[in-house]
Amino acid sequence: MTEDNNGTAGEPTEPTEPKATDPKAAAPKASGSGPTVTKDQAAGAGSATEPKPSLGRAMLDAVITGNSAVVTFLAIVLALVVGGVLMILADQDVLDQFKYFTAAPGDALSSAWTLVSDAYTAMFKGSIVNPDTFSDGSVKDIFRPLSETITQATPLIFGGLAVSIAFRTGLFNIGAQGQIIAGAVFASWVGFVMDLPPVIHLVLVILAGVIGGGLYAGFAGFLKARFGAHEVIVTIMLNHIAVLMLGWLLTTDTFRRGGQTQPIGKDAHHNAVLPNLFGDDLRVHFGIILALAAAGFYWWLLNRSTIGFELRAVGSNPDAARTAGMSVARAQILAMTIAGAMAGLAGVSQVMSSTNPAHTLTPSIDAGIGFDAITVALLGRTKPLGTVLAALLFGALRAGGSVMQASANVSVDIVIVIQAVIVLFVAAPPLVRSIFRLRGARKGAEGGLTAKETVGVQA
Repeated sequence: MTEDNNGTAGEPTEPTEPKATDPKAAAPKASGSGPTVTKDQAAGAGSATEPKPSLGRAMLDAVITGNSAVVTFLAIVLALVVGGVLMILADQDVLDQFKYFTAAPGDALSSAWTLVSDAYTAMFKGSIVNPDTFSDGSVKDIFRPLSETITQATPLIFGGLAVSIAFRTGLFNIGAQGQIIAGAVFASWVGFVMDLPPVIHLVLVILAGVIGGGLYAGFAGFLKARFGAHEVIVTIMLNHIAVLMLGWLLTTDTFRRGGQTQPIGKDAHHNAVLPNLFGDDLRVHFGIILALAAAGFYWWLLNRSTIGFELRAVGSNPDAARTAGMSVARAQILAMTIAGAMAGLAGVSQVMSSTNPAHTLTPSIDAGIGFDAITVALLGRTKPLGTVLAALLFGALRAGGSVMQASANVSVDIVIVIQAVIVLFVAAPPLVRSIFRLRGARKGAEGGLTAKETVGVQA
């Protein structure tokens, strides 16, 4: 009879188990339980036993929880509602009807509904399809609104990709405007100076735009990597320099069209122009093929290449990337150069496509695309497919806005307001879910715009 370790006498001593070196192995097991199951094994077992939800159930869950795609769609709906309210507030005739709302509420609501519905109907007819053209039997007339949307979206795709790739590397490329101008200047010069066979000339024009935009943005990346200059300040200043430089170039004999006192550039040779895909009646041009190819390249670069892995690593945590042996400076310069090349293609699209019938440089050649590209990238969450879809949406708003102004007498500026409100709601998913009473999405599936998880922008 001995005394055990707890000091209790008269009981036989239980054999002691050897001490476990692993803390998890030292954890006590429940009586009658089997082998210890880890968390990963339990998750795997649960996924193996639970049936996979059907497509309809998955879509319903997405709507209820409010994932990123649903939040984006609802943000667009809310923006259209806000736009409709602003239309009502800006129309004096409708406001006069509301002065007698208590006496004749039906008249006030009817006039408001007529105004908003006519405006959005005109926008739809100008951007997607016009049902009135079905009876004419002309296929080109039926597809002309969609053609205008794609044409307007083409440079926005390039610009959105230019902003997105910088975001994913932790850089805020706000200089797409200057990079578009640089690409347009290089492309225009090659377009009117040289006279080459069609394919060769077009390829050289495209390469010139890529080089022009890439060098201009690469310089900003070099200043960031070498001297620590903040890319936002640098790219803003480069925007101003590009605008002023363009204005000066159009006063020189090298770029200004002969016999003109106005700042208009020389006409490019026909062989250097991006060809229309469906004839002269529809303005869709070869640029949309280049834009989709650029989006595919962007996806491959980030998800299937070593360089893309380094860019994403630097964007997520530059200190950890540096510790792992990656060159942060090289990644920053390379990302900005690629971003500038994308923006340069937008410049090529602006100066060498059907959107510019004379194919000449003008002081407004960028057409505000550089800043719209930022909202396109944010709405598309810096992803290739999202950026393309966001560009198509903004292209539809641009194409339909002009028709809306002509048909419904509603200012085209309402389109700018709608774009801004869309980005506002997309940037605040909790606000959208609270309005529609949606449950919160799981962490990691939020879809909100955060510097670390979405765009990698460093403070």
